[in-house]
Amino acid sequence: MNETAQRGLLMSDSACRKGRLMEKLGRSILLLITSLSVFAVLFIFIYIAKDAFPFIKEMGLSRFFGSAQWYPSMDPPSFGAMAIVYGTLMVTVGAIIVAVPLGVAAAICLSDVLPFEVRQVVKPIIEMLAAIPSVAFGFFALVVFAPVLQNHGGALLSTILWVIGLPLGVLLVMVLSEMTASRVQEVRRPSVRLMGHIIFGVALFYLLWRGGACLWNVHIASGTNALNVSFILGMMALPTIVSVAEDSLQAVGRDLREGSYALGATRAETMVRVILPAASSGIASAIILGIMRAFGETMVVWMASGNTARIPSPWYNFLAPVRTLTASIAGDMGEAARGTMRYHVLFVMAFFLLVVSFIMNMLSQWAVDRQRKRWGK
Repeated sequence: MNETAQRGLLMSDSACRKGRLMEKLGRSILLLITSLSVFAVLFIFIYIAKDAFPFIKEMGLSRFFGSAQWYPSMDPPSFGAMAIVYGTLMVTVGAIIVAVPLGVAAAICLSDVLPFEVRQVVKPIIEMLAAIPSVAFGFFALVVFAPVLQNHGGALLSTILWVIGLPLGVLLVMVLSEMTASRVQEVRRPSVRLMGHIIFGVALFYLLWRGGACLWNVHIASGTNALNVSFILGMMALPTIVSVAEDSLQAVGRDLREGSYALGATRAETMVRVILPAASSGIASAIILGIMRAFGETMVVWMASGNTARIPSPWYNFLAPVRTLTASIAGDMGEAARGTMRYHVLFVMAFFLLVVSFIMNMLSQWAVDRQRKRWGK
C-alpha cells in the first residue's frame, strides 16, 4: 500500500523533462517581456543619436552650446541653443523652488502630523494632480493664470508669498523654538520655548511683510513668462515629490521614532535629527523624480513660456519670457524639412534631454539603493 502511494508521488522521466522544458520556456518568455522595455530604450537612444550625428559632425557641439543666437530659418541659419538650454534650466529651477519646500513639508505633514484617517483622504487627492493632463495645466496657465499675472501680478505674488511662506515659516518657528528649548534645563524649557515662538514669530512676520510690500509694487509686462511656467511645473511635480517622500518617511519605521521619544527627544527634534536624515536618500530620490517631471514637460512650456529664445536680462528675471528645449522641438519639428540642419539640430536637443533624464534616473536609483542598504532591505 505504502509502496503504491510512493510510486504515485514520483514523476516519470518524461514528466520531469516536460516540467523543466516548461520552466525554461516560462523563464524565457518573462525575460523577453522584461527585455522589451530595455530594447525600446536602446532603440530610442540609437534612433535619436543617428539623426543628431549629422549636425554634430557638420556644426559641432561648441556652436550649439556656445552661442545664444537661435535663428534656424535665416540665411545663413544660426543654431546656438544656449538661451534655450538656459530657459530649460531656469524653469526647472523655478519649479524646484515651488515644489520642493511644499512637497517635503506636505510629506512630513502626511507622515507624522495628520491622523491616519485624514491622511487616507488627503494623499489620494494630492496624487490626483498627477492624473490631470498636461494640456489642461497648459490651458490653465495660458487662459487663467497668465491674464491674472499680467493684470494683478504684484498683488498675486504678494499673496502667494504669504500663502506659501506663512505655513512654512510657522513650521520653521516651531522647529527653531524646540531646538532652542532643548539646549536649556527641563524646568526652563516652557519659558524658552514661548520666547522662541515670540522672537522667531515676529521675525517671520516682519520678513513676510517686507517681502509682500516689495512684491505688491511689481509690474509684469506679460503673463506668459518663466514664472508662470515655473509655478505650473511646480504644481505638476508636487504629487510625485509628496508621494515618494511620504513613502520614504513611512519606511523609516516606528521603532526609530519610539526610540527617539524614549530618549527624551521632542517631536520636532525627532523629525529634524532622526527621521529626515534617515529618509534623506528617499527624499532626494523624490526630488530628482520631481525635477525630471518638470525638465521633460512640453505642453505647458510651449503654451505659457512666451517662446522667446533669449537669455533674460538680468539673468534671474523670472518675469521675462523664455523658451525651452521641449517647446523648441515641438514647435519647430513641423517646420523643419527632413535632412536639413534645422531638422537634425532638433534631434541634438532631444538627445541632450535624453542623456540628462537618463543621468537623473540613475541618480534617483542610486539614492533608493543607498537607502535600502542603510536599512538592510
